[in-house]
Amino acid sequence: MAGRIITVAQQKGGSGKTTLAVNLAVALHERGHSVALVDTDPQGSMGRWFIERMGTQGEDEAMDFSTSSAWGASYESEKLKKRFDFVIVDTPPKIDSDLRPALRVADLVLVPVATSHVDLWATEGVLDLARREKAPVLVVLNRVRPNTRLSVEVAASAADLGAVVASTQIANRVVYAETLGLGLGAVERIRTGPARDEVTALTDEVLATLG
Repeated sequence: MAGRIITVAQQKGGSGKTTLAVNLAVALHERGHSVALVDTDPQGSMGRWFIERMGTQGEDEAMDFSTSSAWGASYESEKLKKRFDFVIVDTPPKIDSDLRPALRVADLVLVPVATSHVDLWATEGVLDLARREKAPVLVVLNRVRPNTRLSVEVAASAADLGAVVASTQIANRVVYAETLGLGLGAVERIRTGPARDEVTALTDEVLATLG
């Protein structure tokens, strides 16, 4: 059975795309799935994370990494899904025709939204492009300050845009930044606690959405 392709996309920088992508990858890997990561963002944050991981964890046949141009994302992803259970594509923080190949092949597009109205406005372009490519979307509120009125307002406004909003929200926790710099996922550093609970719950939602 061919693997599933998950594209992480957001027009605005600072939404936590790479952090979300690698934590999902690690959580899927922890459950016994093989995962390939594809970085189409010239900034290369995912690549830096993977290099750090290789340095501390060594090679792992069940997790691979490659880079691709934006236009080559569809070819690279389709190739990798023949060998891996999941392919997770990290994209540049912009919205233009270059993003279309990564959306076109996606079984699911994850759109992280930091809890501000500015970030939400930036999401509209991604949602519109995903609709044109007939790609299913799951909006994830990321870097959330829990129990604030703003996070509730942003979640409601995202739903008003016609997007499916994940029930799970990822809080603004230091552990996500710390583990990113170490080439790890939060679930590898913390065996119990809210960060693990968040990532586990989001992974469950992603799997349920993919069916």
